[in-house]
Amino acid sequence: MAQPLRRPALLSTTKHHLTPLRTISQCTRQLHHQTRQTKSPSRPTTKHLRLTLPIPTRATRLYHSEHHPEIPPHEYTNSQTTILSAALRHVPTHGFTTDALTLGARDSGFLDVSVQLFPRGEFDLVLFWLASRRGLLRAAVEDGLFETDAALSLEDKVKVLIMERLRMNAEIRHQWQDALALMSLAGNIPLSLSELHALSSDILNLAGDASVDASWYTKRLSVAAIYASSDVVLTRDQSPGFSETEAFVGRRVEDSKAIGEKISGVKQCLGFMGSTAIGLGRSWGLKI
Repeated sequence: MAQPLRRPALLSTTKHHLTPLRTISQCTRQLHHQTRQTKSPSRPTTKHLRLTLPIPTRATRLYHSEHHPEIPPHEYTNSQTTILSAALRHVPTHGFTTDALTLGARDSGFLDVSVQLFPRGEFDLVLFWLASRRGLLRAAVEDGLFETDAALSLEDKVKVLIMERLRMNAEIRHQWQDALALMSLAGNIPLSLSELHALSSDILNLAGDASVDASWYTKRLSVAAIYASSDVVLTRDQSPGFSETEAFVGRRVEDSKAIGEKISGVKQCLGFMGSTAIGLGRSWGLKI
């Protein structure tokens, strides 16, 4: 007598909030492999999909190249997100430190030992700050950041977006030098530059940039360099309303526009990209 076919076993969710999230591609491959092994005619239910396919938190690029690597993942479980969100409220006083993480865990009802959920320690707090501010920047545009002047040029919108993002650092700028020091550690540089790239890409997308040629790369490198240098200027700016930083951003954007208009040819483009990539990292205090 033929043996009855077995359905794929459900994935355990006992430790769902304590394990790193997997990407959609990884979960899809596992689901496909299980289905082929069992040859079950039944299809995964909606419940299965909700358990195995977490919502991605990384921004989707509008322009893709097979030579352009994916941004290294730094997704968080629900428990980690809760602790990090609470810990951000303590950053103005305690900085990007284990103390802030511990206080965030206590505020969220977790034990102090819960900080061990963060293998990168304080650097996870820095990454969460950067990623969450990008989300707030997108929300600001959706709430009508450009409604007062719809006739702004691309460059003007870039200036507005850079300053909007920089002002989000106002309450923690006295702690930001320590955050930059964490980001400059050798093991943290790849994720730091990935976040900087994600921010520059968000700024250009929100500004309405629709480039599909080599300028897609040069523009993002330029915006990243402008933001990185302006970020450092902000930490020393004592002027009312950060007017000195705003003037600095304006000059850098105009300079970048002038350079972009003069660049022609593949060799010039590649040379500009290489020098800018190194320069932006050094501008942000990274030891490269």
